[in-house]
Formats: sequence, C-alpha cells, structure tokens
Amino acid sequence: MSAEVAEVAVEQAPVETPEAVPDVAEVAQTEEKMEETAAPATEETEAKKETGLSGTVAKHYNDLREGSVFDRARSRIYYQRNFNNWIKSMIIANSLKAVHRKKGCTVLDLCCGKGGDLLKWTKGHIKKLVCADIAAVSVQQCQKRYNDMVERNRRSGNQKTFAAEFISADCAEVLLTERYQEKDMLFDLCSCQFSFHYSFEAAARARTMLRNACERLRPGGYFVGTIPNGYELVSRLKESDGLTFGNEVYKVTFENKETFPLYGCKYDFHLEGVVDCPEFMIYFPLLEEMAKEFDMELVYLKKFQDIYEENCESVDNQALISKMQALEQFPPEKGTGTASKKEDDYSHAETRHTEVMGMENEDKKPTSIGTLSKSEWEASSLYCAFAFKKAGDFEEEEEEEEEEAAPVAEEKKEEEEKTEEVANGNGEEAAAEVEGEGGEEAGAEGEAEAEGEEEAQ
Repeated sequence: MSAEVAEVAVEQAPVETPEAVPDVAEVAQTEEKMEETAAPATEETEAKKETGLSGTVAKHYNDLREGSVFDRARSRIYYQRNFNNWIKSMIIANSLKAVHRKKGCTVLDLCCGKGGDLLKWTKGHIKKLVCADIAAVSVQQCQKRYNDMVERNRRSGNQKTFAAEFISADCAEVLLTERYQEKDMLFDLCSCQFSFHYSFEAAARARTMLRNACERLRPGGYFVGTIPNGYELVSRLKESDGLTFGNEVYKVTFENKETFPLYGCKYDFHLEGVVDCPEFMIYFPLLEEMAKEFDMELVYLKKFQDIYEENCESVDNQALISKMQALEQFPPEKGTGTASKKEDDYSHAETRHTEVMGMENEDKKPTSIGTLSKSEWEASSLYCAFAFKKAGDFEEEEEEEEEEAAPVAEEKKEEEEKTEEVANGNGEEAAAEVEGEGGEEAGAEGEAEAEGEEEAQ
C-alpha cells in the first residue's frame, strides 16, 4: 500500500480563543501564592483515588479487559487508532533523538497504561524506564508485558533490555519523587500520551501532574505529550446547534457553550466502542505559563496533520505506516469493503486516487493510496501534540568505562531487526505496537481516546 495519504477535504474551523478566561499572567501569580498541595502518598491520599472523578477514571481502566488483535481489527476506528499510534511513534522517536545519550536515555512514561509504548522504548535504545499510572491493574499488565519482553530477549541472547520500575499512583495527586527507587532520579524525557488533560479537573491536580512531569528532568530534557486541542473543541462547539457535536465515531458534549473556566472545564467524550469518561479542556497558554515555574520552554505545539506531513516522506516512516496499518487502503482489495459505510466518507480519497492514476510515470504509479475516512479524521484531528524543553545546557554523563559507550552501528541494526521480528510476530508484544490510539496510546487516564483500552486515541 502506498503511504501517500489523500488529504481529507474537511474545512478547518478558525481558531478561537476561549471566552471568559482571566489573564494568564494573573493566574500564574495566583498559582504562586497557593500553598503546596501535593504531598507524599498516605492512606488518606490513596483513599482519594477511590472517590471523585479520579476514582472514576481509575475504575474505568482497571475494569477494562484486554482486547485481542482480532477485536481491534473489527473496530470501526481501527485505522484511526493505528494512525494516532503512528503519530505517537513519530513524537517519541524524534524526542529521543533530541535528548540522545551515548549510554541511553532515562525515561518517565507518565500515565503509561498497559504498556503500549514498551516496544517504542526498546527501539529507542533507552537505558531505564519508569512507568506510572493511576490504574493498578493497568500497571500490573504493563509490568507483565515488560517481564515477558525481558524473558524473550534473555532466551534470544541478542538484545539487552532496559531496566524498568513501575508505580501505581494518582500522578495528579501524589509526588512521584517519593516513589522512585533512586531518590536522586533524573530523566532525559517524560512522555504523557492522551492523558495529561485529565489533571485539569482542578488547579492543584494540574500543577502536581506538571510537577511530576518536569521537576526531575535534566537540563535540556524534554516533556512531550498529546492532548485534545482546546481551540478546536471550542470552535466545533460554537459551530454546533446545541451542546453536542461529533459524527458516527465520536461525540463530545459540553455543559454550556458560553464560559470555559481554566480548570474544571468538563466535557463528556465518547469514542466508538469505548465507555464514556469525563475529560477536561486545557487552555494551552495557561499550561505554557505554568510550565515556566519548572524552567520549561515551549518547543512546539502542533496538530496531528502537521506531524504527519513533517514525517511521512521518510522511507522508514512510510514503511512503519504500512506495518502498523496506520492508513486504510483505498480502493480496498477485491472482496473487501471500506471501514466506513457512510456515503461520501471517502469522496476525498476518490478524488486523490483519480489524480494519482492520471500520473504520467507508469513505473511509480501506485494502484491504491492510504487514507482515513472523513469521520475518523474528524475525530483524530481533535488532538494536538506538544513538546517542552528544560532550560539549561545538555551535559553528557561521564563514561565510567569505555566498553559502555554506545553500541556500534551493526549492533544497533541487529537489535532493530530483532525488535521488528517481535513486532511482526503473533502476540501481545506486536499487538501493543498497534493498539494505540493512539498502541496504548492513551494511558490509563487517556486510553479511552486511543483504543478504548490502552491507547485509545
């Protein structure tokens, strides 16, 4: 299948700034005066996980069953989930390049879910991974996947697995510094996929989540994530006749369309095949201002379409699109149908396919193109990706022994080939790579948008 995508012919609504929001600088000043609300885990704070919306989120993901590869393939949003997961792969791969260390990076997977990104960390040749999530069952499944991966690599003898530790905690309530096995733990990268917005239920929770993401980053370290685009949410809401907008695969319902508080701006999000879970909108200028407290500078804020266009030309990335089935083949193979049966859901693809078939160079002319149905694209285009960088100069860790230097190119190639074998195999490891919405694209707190179970979104 050609990796060429037929751009969805859906007009993008103009970006609007939410109304009735106070000045960001004033909010930041108010935040500075607030008492320190985050604290080490206690019986009281752990009990809070079982009440309120955070308890609802934890229970939702703890109760989710592990879906099979067959179940995922039957999903109406199968390609959307895979596309979102490919986007996440690009974000993670590019971030690891930005913080590259000879001996491997140390990574915090905040809201890790069931471990849908484990193969991505393997491909990134990291040194250590810390996985944290509010849903204890998800953390247990994540740890099992890791242990299975360690055992496979031990038997093969061809690949060394990164070290890992696992933490079950409400990351918007508990300071993770109290949970790390190494009290002076520092990270090169923190990744929080499809989950960070859940913390904006309240100011204190948002600040604690941000503190956990940024406080232990080394100078030059990155904090990356994916969240719903607040501007896009408000724009689509204002264009709707009522308080609900969406299509056959997703639906968003707000409580009103006049005011949008900085914290606690709740809306209900429903994705096809996924149990509803309340979410909270992020006004990004506020997050950018909050991040300054932790010496974080904004590197980028991008729509998924921008990330696709920046990365789709690479031969390797095109191969990954095909392997992950991140785009639907159009026209479909004989005897098969399209994922959507909705009229005109592929009109954009028909137009593009006609253009491609009219190309003069017969040798390079593809017989089909890759695309998403309009309905899936509308849902996927609700999201955006961000990256913050810790102020200061990057410093390479001192090498204690020469032998511990980075592997030679041939060794890296062997490791990558081994990883690809796993990804192509039949098992949960391969499933994890494609289950996001994005493999587990969303963490326990954000899975509903990726896969409905792990990576939703």
